[in-house]
Amino acid sequence: MLKKILIILLVCISVFQLNYAQSRSYNNSKLETYFNIRGSVYEKSSYQPYKNVSVLVNGGRYTTTDNDGYFSIRAKVGDELIVSHDDFETIYHTITNNERITIEVVDENDSSSPRLKRQKTAKNFNKHIDSADAYLKTNAEKSIKFIGDALDEEVTSAQSAVAHELLGDIYFYWKQYDLAITAFKISIQNSNRPSALLKLAKTYLLNGNQDLCFDSYNSIDEKVLSNYQSVLLHEGIGDAYISKRDFSAAILSYQNGIEIANKYSITPKVIDLKSKIAEAYSKQGENTKAKTYYDSSLSLAKKENKKRAVEEQIKVAEFSSDIKDYEGEIELRKKAIEGLLGLDSLLSNESANTVQKQNYKIGNAYYLKKDFENAIPYFEKSIEESDKKGDLVVKKDAIRKLSEALISKGDTDEGLAMINEYKNVVDELYVLKEQEISRAARFSRNIAEQQNRITSLESDRRLSLSKYQLTQERNKRQQLIIYSMAGGLILFLVTGFLMYKYIKQQKLANNLLALKSLRSQMNPHFIFNALNSVNSFIATNDERSANKYLTDFSHLMRSVLENSEEDFIPLNKEIELIEMYTKLEHFRFQDKFDFEFKVDKSIDIEAYTIPPMLLQPYIENAVWHGLRYKEEKGWLLVEFKNENENEISIVITDDGIGREQSKALKTQNQKKQKSKGMDNIKKRVAILNEMHKGKVDISVEDYKKGLENTGTRVIVTLKKRKV
Repeated sequence: MLKKILIILLVCISVFQLNYAQSRSYNNSKLETYFNIRGSVYEKSSYQPYKNVSVLVNGGRYTTTDNDGYFSIRAKVGDELIVSHDDFETIYHTITNNERITIEVVDENDSSSPRLKRQKTAKNFNKHIDSADAYLKTNAEKSIKFIGDALDEEVTSAQSAVAHELLGDIYFYWKQYDLAITAFKISIQNSNRPSALLKLAKTYLLNGNQDLCFDSYNSIDEKVLSNYQSVLLHEGIGDAYISKRDFSAAILSYQNGIEIANKYSITPKVIDLKSKIAEAYSKQGENTKAKTYYDSSLSLAKKENKKRAVEEQIKVAEFSSDIKDYEGEIELRKKAIEGLLGLDSLLSNESANTVQKQNYKIGNAYYLKKDFENAIPYFEKSIEESDKKGDLVVKKDAIRKLSEALISKGDTDEGLAMINEYKNVVDELYVLKEQEISRAARFSRNIAEQQNRITSLESDRRLSLSKYQLTQERNKRQQLIIYSMAGGLILFLVTGFLMYKYIKQQKLANNLLALKSLRSQMNPHFIFNALNSVNSFIATNDERSANKYLTDFSHLMRSVLENSEEDFIPLNKEIELIEMYTKLEHFRFQDKFDFEFKVDKSIDIEAYTIPPMLLQPYIENAVWHGLRYKEEKGWLLVEFKNENENEISIVITDDGIGREQSKALKTQNQKKQKSKGMDNIKKRVAILNEMHKGKVDISVEDYKKGLENTGTRVIVTLKKRKV
């Protein structure tokens, strides 16, 4: 009996020691997480920033503050910062989290400082920047407003660089990449900060500007980068090569990044880069090598922390799904769900790592294995979690798959019942998407207003800086009045020239904003009209037609959205877009018209560019206001004719009821409303012609005057682009 008690005690002690060791290992892994610590050093009473202050981490990393007292350094929880300068006693600060650090220096002679105004400005600037940073991921408009408030102070070029880099971070997070590029450029113009250079290159890549991305990365001097930034440089170059499908070059660049990360113990980036190498090998079809790197990244992630382990498990699960290793995928996703306990509440529905998505994908893996018994419970769990999180997209997919699984299993009645539920969710999702479109348009307008304010403030700052420098120069050289006047005149002329250039740039910027606004109005208008067609199919219970229409519509929308940021696209792309659109309209009104596209073989299509979706509203008018009301079946003809070596004409002809009869058929409410599509086209063409010197000309006329079905002809004249 005594022996049994001793054995039980020994087992309990062993289990306790094992749990303690695991807990200690987990806590140590948390403590080993490195952060990019940002902070500032200034006088406590006067808020005057200190430059060239030495900031040393007890682990060996070192940096100094810039002219505005800012610094940034890699450190982990528990590290001690040693802050030293000749003008004050050394300060020691222990890192407890990754929040911004403010180090206040006591200045005994503060009351006699003549720079109180400058000190107050620095204090206010820091307060606004900290507020903008705090709202970056939760409220874009509020965060941008704080940036504007910071720039409303009398800031220096270095402070302007800090503010615009943070502005670029805000736009980047909210996927406004064109605005982020502009902000990063202004930051670099004010102060050539390596962090802004790296962000600019990455943003170029996400915005689809591969050549500019490579140019930006190649312009960076690696010698001025920190160790962590050097890893980011090689990672970014690798990402750029991936976008060009040059996988060998990408892998080499990632491996260079791993070498630096290993040398300086930057473990999180080692995990990221190994995972990206695995992805590159997978895209090459070398699945064995890909699996080796995924196994390595997963092993390292488990040692890092719980959240990182879950992210890597889901990445490897996606790979397992791609290679049809469904057992491996199911096992990894189940482990990920266990790891998400306590973390899932922090994830938005847009995240790929939510519990509802993992349950859905486990169910799908079982479904692909034809194991419907196991698939059904996971689809049901996904639906339940989606209800809790309000994730209609996943719920819709899960209900559809559950219906298919039930029918495949033999529970036909239950499966058919789920189809009705699927239709209800589709209706809810349709309403939600309409609301999202409205919110997106409002969001774009508000951001444009805030950006105009910031652009104006930056211009005023530069002008004020020029005036300040002129005044200072004249005060210093009072004995040289003649030279001062001459210098003042020169500066005045230079300022006038800069203002002239700025006005031209501002006009161009306003035109670009106007085009962006018009495009943002065109897309929701176009989407709304197309979704009305889907709604009519659903209303008539024509599910097959609705599904086919939705599939074709999604292909069209993807092409439209890919080109939505461009002023001009190649003519062949526009032809593809309007052919896809016309097929969709014909699919709905097959009994109303036939159509034909004719392209003159002598036209060099690649030599011409055209504003995206320029022709669509005219085709839409032809179908909806002309052919749709015709009693017999009509026709629509789109011709591309070669007028001369530098000009082509695009003729859209229909034999519908004509403009006059179409107006007569409109209701009183319709007569009060203007066609947004046609009005936007006119505005876009006017702006583009002003910017590109009359590249596009459009005329509309009756096709057959005097006849009952007069019809309409639209002639678009397009000039060849200049090389």
